[in-house]
Amino acid sequence: MDSALPLSARHEQVLQATIRHYIATAEPVGSRALAQEYNLKVSPATVRNAMGLLEKYGLLYQPHTSSGRVPSDFGYRLYVDRLMSPSTRVKRQVDAALTEEIDWMGHSLESLLRSATQILAQISGYLALVTVPQASTALIRHIQLVAVESGQVLMVVLLDSLATQSVVVQLPPMLGSESPAVDEALGRRQLEILSNFLTHHLRRRPLSDVTTLNWGDLGEEFEHYGALLCQALEDLALRSQTAGTPYLVVSGLAEVLRQPEFSDAQRIQAIVRLLEEDQSQLWPLLIAAPSVPRPATSGIDVKVWIGAENPLEPMQGCALVVSNYTRRNVSVGSVGVLGPTRMVYENAVAVVKSAADYLSMALSE
Repeated sequence: MDSALPLSARHEQVLQATIRHYIATAEPVGSRALAQEYNLKVSPATVRNAMGLLEKYGLLYQPHTSSGRVPSDFGYRLYVDRLMSPSTRVKRQVDAALTEEIDWMGHSLESLLRSATQILAQISGYLALVTVPQASTALIRHIQLVAVESGQVLMVVLLDSLATQSVVVQLPPMLGSESPAVDEALGRRQLEILSNFLTHHLRRRPLSDVTTLNWGDLGEEFEHYGALLCQALEDLALRSQTAGTPYLVVSGLAEVLRQPEFSDAQRIQAIVRLLEEDQSQLWPLLIAAPSVPRPATSGIDVKVWIGAENPLEPMQGCALVVSNYTRRNVSVGSVGVLGPTRMVYENAVAVVKSAADYLSMALSE
């Protein structure tokens, strides 16, 4: 059924009121309660007729013949697509919390993402999910060569994701050494020159770009290091590409357990199993989020999976709101919240959008 149904303003108003009532109470609602509580300025009979049409369109349904109506997955879909706007209040709250409580300097990316995920879970009241970028998508920030033993050098590569990659390289004897003291001093100087050369030419480039280096720029004195260092960097690049599926940082299980939809032990166990043991199944849902750069005045640039739209059975009673975060306009990860279909979508979309924008800005600085 198409979400572009020709609904009148009154039908949209009744649908919106029904959804907001059900989100707030988790109880079916009748026409009289809607007319009284939401100041619809029409009679209960008019509201009842509107609800009947919305039910005919599949936007509402009756759980029991004697009960009021509740939104269907399709009703939520139309509401998200046409009737709601992200909460500016919640966006300001998330922006303030991320800015005030997280210090990006001097910490690993993973620890920072964990802090961000905890904040999102606390503010949204749902499970917060953030994917950790793979090393293969990161760019080089600095390369340092450190002598560890005679003839052995540790190459440490700091990535702009704040992660590090390292490998031990067996180098040939230093040239021009006449004594151990001279050899040690000359070694330090040569390693510093090599570190500066690698950093200068590879800064803000992926590891795979090592093959484009012109080692002739270093002169004959360092030519015999080129092949070894190049091979070491290629090994690091290959390792990052074959490191396997990225993984999720998850927070907020205690928050989502407060929702009545998750009082069923079997349902929550299936979701926990998915998050802990089968994260790879979530990847098609997470990477399906929009990956285009978000302009400063962008609208709702998130992906919302509602109920049966989720291909994974444990999540078919849930809603998943996801957006990608970027580094210099290239998508490197996703941030999302998972909760019941009876979700406060205005808040969930605002939380996810604000977090994705913040992570994009922080990683691009």
